[in-house]
Amino acid sequence: MQEYEVYAVKYGRHERRSRENFIIADEHDVPMPLDFYVWAIKSPDRTYVVDTGFSKEIGARRQRQHLRSPGDGLKMISVDTAKVEDVIVTHMHYDHAGNGDLFPRARYHVQDREIDFCTGRCMCHDIFRRSFEFEDVAGMVRKVFEGRVQFHDGDEELASGLSVHHIGGHTKGIQAVRVWTKRGWLVLASDTTHFYANMDQERPFPIVYDVAQMVAGYARLSKLASSRAHIIPGHDPLVLARYPAPSRETEGIVARLDVEPRA
Repeated sequence: MQEYEVYAVKYGRHERRSRENFIIADEHDVPMPLDFYVWAIKSPDRTYVVDTGFSKEIGARRQRQHLRSPGDGLKMISVDTAKVEDVIVTHMHYDHAGNGDLFPRARYHVQDREIDFCTGRCMCHDIFRRSFEFEDVAGMVRKVFEGRVQFHDGDEELASGLSVHHIGGHTKGIQAVRVWTKRGWLVLASDTTHFYANMDQERPFPIVYDVAQMVAGYARLSKLASSRAHIIPGHDPLVLARYPAPSRETEGIVARLDVEPRA
Protein backbone atom coordinates (compact mmCIF):
# COMPACT_ATOMS: atom_id res chain seq x y z
CA MET A 1 0.00 0.00 0.00
CA GLN A 2 1.23 3.49 -0.83
CA GLU A 3 2.42 5.49 2.19
CA TYR A 4 2.01 9.27 2.27
CA GLU A 5 3.33 12.32 4.05
CA VAL A 6 0.55 14.65 5.23
CA TYR A 7 0.77 18.35 6.07
CA ALA A 8 -1.57 21.00 7.47
CA VAL A 9 -0.85 24.51 6.15
CA LYS A 10 -2.31 27.48 8.02
CA TYR A 11 -3.33 30.45 5.90
CA GLY A 12 -5.82 32.40 8.06
CA ARG A 13 -7.32 32.97 11.48
CA HIS A 14 -10.51 34.26 13.07
CA GLU A 15 -10.71 35.40 16.67
CA ARG A 16 -13.94 34.30 18.36
CA ARG A 17 -15.40 33.06 21.63
CA SER A 18 -16.13 29.50 22.64
CA ARG A 19 -19.88 30.24 22.83
CA GLU A 20 -19.81 30.62 19.03
CA ASN A 21 -18.36 27.14 18.43
CA PHE A 22 -21.05 24.92 19.98
CA ILE A 23 -24.79 24.56 19.50
CA ILE A 24 -25.06 24.25 23.28
CA ALA A 25 -23.35 27.43 24.48
CA ASP A 26 -20.16 27.12 26.50
CA GLU A 27 -20.94 28.54 29.93
CA HIS A 28 -17.30 29.46 30.49
CA ASP A 29 -17.12 31.50 27.26
CA VAL A 30 -13.37 31.76 26.74
CA PRO A 31 -11.39 32.78 23.64
CA MET A 32 -11.51 29.93 21.08
CA PRO A 33 -10.20 31.11 17.70
CA LEU A 34 -10.48 29.33 14.37
CA ASP A 35 -7.39 28.60 12.32
CA PHE A 36 -7.89 28.13 8.57
CA TYR A 37 -5.96 25.34 6.84
CA VAL A 38 -5.39 23.62 3.56
CA TRP A 39 -3.74 20.20 3.53
CA ALA A 40 -1.20 18.43 1.34
CA ILE A 41 -0.87 14.67 0.85
CA LYS A 42 2.46 13.72 -0.72
CA SER A 43 3.90 10.52 -2.14
CA PRO A 44 7.17 10.27 -4.08
CA ASP A 45 5.37 10.65 -7.41
CA ARG A 46 2.16 12.57 -6.71
CA THR A 47 0.71 15.33 -4.54
CA TYR A 48 -2.94 15.76 -3.61
CA VAL A 49 -4.13 19.06 -2.15
CA VAL A 50 -7.16 19.06 0.13
CA ASP A 51 -9.21 22.27 -0.04
CA THR A 52 -8.17 25.61 -1.50
CA GLY A 53 -8.94 28.27 1.13
CA PHE A 54 -10.20 31.80 0.59
CA SER A 55 -8.62 34.86 -1.02
CA LYS A 56 -7.42 38.06 0.64
CA GLU A 57 -10.46 39.90 -0.75
CA ILE A 58 -12.95 37.40 0.66
CA GLY A 59 -11.15 37.43 3.99
CA ALA A 60 -11.45 41.22 4.21
CA ARG A 61 -15.13 41.18 3.32
CA ARG A 62 -15.90 38.45 5.84
CA GLN A 63 -13.60 39.96 8.49
CA ARG A 64 -11.26 36.96 8.62
CA GLN A 65 -7.50 37.30 8.86
CA HIS A 66 -5.82 36.28 5.61
CA LEU A 67 -2.26 35.60 6.73
CA ARG A 68 -0.89 34.29 3.44
CA SER A 69 -2.05 32.81 0.18
CA PRO A 70 -2.61 29.05 0.50
CA GLY A 71 -0.32 28.81 -2.51
CA ASP A 72 2.49 30.55 -0.63
CA GLY A 73 2.00 28.22 2.33
CA LEU A 74 2.10 25.16 0.10
CA LYS A 75 5.27 26.45 -1.54
CA MET A 76 6.96 26.23 1.87
CA ILE A 77 6.66 22.42 1.62
CA SER A 78 7.70 22.31 -2.04
CA VAL A 79 4.21 22.08 -3.52
CA ASP A 80 3.89 23.97 -6.81
CA THR A 81 0.20 24.74 -7.29
CA ALA A 82 0.69 25.08 -11.05
CA LYS A 83 1.70 21.41 -11.21
CA VAL A 84 -0.85 19.86 -8.82
CA GLU A 85 -3.07 17.41 -10.69
CA ASP A 86 -5.62 16.50 -8.00
CA VAL A 87 -7.52 18.71 -5.55
CA ILE A 88 -9.97 17.18 -3.09
CA VAL A 89 -12.66 19.65 -2.03
CA THR A 90 -14.16 18.47 1.26
CA HIS A 91 -17.10 20.88 0.89
CA MET A 92 -17.94 24.10 -0.91
CA HIS A 93 -17.96 26.65 1.93
CA TYR A 94 -16.03 29.85 1.19
CA ASP A 95 -13.03 28.92 3.35
CA HIS A 96 -12.51 25.57 1.62
CA ALA A 97 -13.35 26.18 -2.04
CA GLY A 98 -11.96 29.60 -3.00
CA ASN A 99 -8.93 30.62 -5.08
CA GLY A 100 -10.40 28.96 -8.15
CA ASP A 101 -7.46 29.79 -10.44
CA LEU A 102 -4.72 28.55 -8.12
CA PHE A 103 -4.60 25.03 -9.58
CA PRO A 104 -4.87 25.37 -13.37
CA ARG A 105 -4.02 21.73 -14.15
CA ALA A 106 -5.98 20.06 -11.38
CA ARG A 107 -8.91 17.70 -11.46
CA TYR A 108 -11.29 18.42 -8.57
CA HIS A 109 -12.81 15.66 -6.45
CA VAL A 110 -16.18 16.47 -4.87
CA GLN A 111 -19.24 14.60 -3.64
CA ASP A 112 -22.41 14.50 -5.78
CA ARG A 113 -24.45 15.59 -2.77
CA GLU A 114 -22.33 18.68 -2.17
CA ILE A 115 -22.90 20.09 -5.64
CA ASP A 116 -26.59 19.22 -5.32
CA PHE A 117 -26.64 21.13 -2.03
CA CYS A 118 -24.88 24.32 -3.17
CA THR A 119 -26.76 24.61 -6.49
CA GLY A 120 -30.20 23.44 -5.36
CA ARG A 121 -33.19 24.63 -3.38
CA CYS A 122 -31.32 24.91 -0.08
CA MET A 123 -29.60 28.00 -1.49
CA CYS A 124 -32.97 29.76 -1.47
CA HIS A 125 -32.43 30.15 2.29
CA ASP A 126 -29.88 32.58 3.72
CA ILE A 127 -29.13 30.31 6.70
CA PHE A 128 -27.50 27.84 4.26
CA ARG A 129 -26.42 30.25 1.54
CA ARG A 130 -24.36 32.61 3.70
CA SER A 131 -21.39 30.23 4.05
CA PHE A 132 -20.94 29.91 0.28
CA GLU A 133 -19.50 32.32 -2.26
CA PHE A 134 -21.37 32.46 -5.55
CA GLU A 135 -18.17 32.74 -7.59
CA ASP A 136 -16.75 29.60 -5.97
CA VAL A 137 -19.88 27.63 -6.80
CA ALA A 138 -20.10 29.04 -10.33
CA GLY A 139 -16.40 28.31 -10.80
CA MET A 140 -16.91 24.67 -9.85
CA VAL A 141 -19.79 24.36 -12.32
CA ARG A 142 -17.50 25.86 -14.95
CA LYS A 143 -14.90 23.20 -14.16
CA VAL A 144 -17.58 20.54 -14.61
CA PHE A 145 -18.16 21.80 -18.14
CA GLU A 146 -14.40 21.85 -18.72
CA GLY A 147 -14.18 18.17 -17.77
CA ARG A 148 -12.11 18.91 -14.65
CA VAL A 149 -14.39 17.52 -11.92
CA GLN A 150 -14.60 13.93 -10.73
CA PHE A 151 -17.77 13.26 -8.76
CA HIS A 152 -17.91 10.76 -5.91
CA ASP A 153 -20.95 9.08 -4.40
CA GLY A 154 -20.13 8.12 -0.83
CA ASP A 155 -16.91 6.24 -0.13
CA GLU A 156 -14.41 5.83 -2.96
CA GLU A 157 -10.72 5.03 -3.31
CA LEU A 158 -8.71 7.61 -5.26
CA ALA A 159 -5.42 5.71 -5.16
CA SER A 160 -3.68 3.07 -3.12
CA GLY A 161 -3.85 4.23 0.51
CA LEU A 162 -6.07 7.24 -0.22
CA SER A 163 -9.87 7.47 -0.16
CA VAL A 164 -12.74 9.92 0.35
CA HIS A 165 -15.72 9.24 2.60
CA HIS A 166 -19.06 11.04 2.68
CA ILE A 167 -19.83 12.11 6.26
CA GLY A 168 -22.46 14.84 5.94
CA GLY A 169 -23.82 16.94 8.77
CA HIS A 170 -22.01 20.25 8.42
CA THR A 171 -23.11 20.36 4.79
CA LYS A 172 -25.11 17.87 2.79
CA GLY A 173 -22.09 16.50 0.95
CA ILE A 174 -19.06 17.10 3.16
CA GLN A 175 -16.42 14.39 2.87
CA ALA A 176 -13.42 13.35 4.96
CA VAL A 177 -10.14 12.06 3.53
CA ARG A 178 -8.51 8.83 4.74
CA VAL A 179 -4.75 8.46 4.20
CA TRP A 180 -2.32 5.62 4.90
CA THR A 181 0.82 6.89 6.66
CA LYS A 182 3.76 5.40 8.51
CA ARG A 183 1.79 5.76 11.75
CA GLY A 184 -1.41 4.20 10.40
CA TRP A 185 -4.70 5.46 9.00
CA LEU A 186 -4.96 9.24 9.31
CA VAL A 187 -8.27 11.02 8.71
CA LEU A 188 -8.42 14.63 7.57
CA ALA A 189 -11.82 15.38 9.05
CA SER A 190 -12.11 18.92 7.71
CA ASP A 191 -15.31 20.47 9.09
CA THR A 192 -16.96 17.20 10.02
CA THR A 193 -15.43 18.31 13.34
CA HIS A 194 -14.11 21.88 13.50
CA PHE A 195 -12.36 21.34 16.84
CA TYR A 196 -11.21 18.32 18.81
CA ALA A 197 -13.81 19.43 21.39
CA ASN A 198 -16.75 19.14 18.98
CA MET A 199 -15.99 15.46 18.48
CA ASP A 200 -14.62 14.57 21.91
CA GLN A 201 -17.53 16.18 23.79
CA GLU A 202 -20.19 15.45 21.15
CA ARG A 203 -21.07 19.13 21.06
CA PRO A 204 -21.77 20.04 17.43
CA PHE A 205 -20.63 23.20 15.67
CA PRO A 206 -23.58 25.56 15.02
CA ILE A 207 -23.22 25.85 11.23
CA VAL A 208 -24.97 22.62 10.31
CA TYR A 209 -27.22 21.05 7.70
CA ASP A 210 -28.16 17.93 9.73
CA VAL A 211 -27.33 17.73 13.44
CA ALA A 212 -28.03 14.01 13.76
CA GLN A 213 -25.77 13.26 10.81
CA MET A 214 -23.05 15.48 12.26
CA VAL A 215 -23.09 13.64 15.59
CA ALA A 216 -23.13 10.24 13.87
CA GLY A 217 -20.17 11.41 11.84
CA TYR A 218 -17.96 11.59 14.93
CA ALA A 219 -18.26 7.83 15.40
CA ARG A 220 -17.70 7.30 11.68
CA LEU A 221 -14.44 9.23 11.81
CA SER A 222 -13.25 7.00 14.66
CA LYS A 223 -13.95 3.87 12.62
CA LEU A 224 -12.00 5.21 9.66
CA ALA A 225 -8.93 6.26 11.68
CA SER A 226 -6.40 4.03 13.45
CA SER A 227 -7.27 5.86 16.69
CA ARG A 228 -8.92 9.08 17.86
CA ALA A 229 -5.43 10.59 17.85
CA HIS A 230 -5.32 10.00 14.09
CA ILE A 231 -8.27 12.36 13.40
CA ILE A 232 -7.34 15.89 12.33
CA PRO A 233 -10.08 18.52 12.86
CA GLY A 234 -10.68 21.28 10.35
CA HIS A 235 -10.00 24.48 12.30
CA ASP A 236 -8.39 23.72 15.64
CA PRO A 237 -5.24 25.74 16.55
CA LEU A 238 -4.22 22.71 18.63
CA VAL A 239 -3.20 20.96 15.40
CA LEU A 240 -0.15 23.23 15.14
CA ALA A 241 0.53 22.78 18.84
CA ARG A 242 0.29 18.98 18.79
CA TYR A 243 2.24 18.26 15.61
CA PRO A 244 5.78 19.35 14.73
CA ALA A 245 6.69 21.69 11.91
CA PRO A 246 8.82 20.17 9.15
CA SER A 247 11.41 22.96 9.56
CA ARG A 248 12.22 25.95 11.74
CA GLU A 249 11.05 28.28 8.95
CA THR A 250 7.58 26.72 8.92
CA GLU A 251 7.00 26.77 12.68
CA GLY A 252 3.52 28.11 13.42
CA ILE A 253 2.50 27.73 9.77
CA VAL A 254 2.88 24.07 8.80
CA ALA A 255 2.37 20.88 10.83
CA ARG A 256 3.49 17.44 9.68
CA LEU A 257 0.69 15.02 10.52
CA ASP A 258 2.05 11.63 9.48
CA VAL A 259 4.53 11.63 12.37
CA GLU A 260 3.78 11.05 16.04
CA PRO A 261 2.29 14.06 17.83
CA ARG A 262 4.33 15.95 20.37
CA ALA A 263 4.31 14.62 23.92
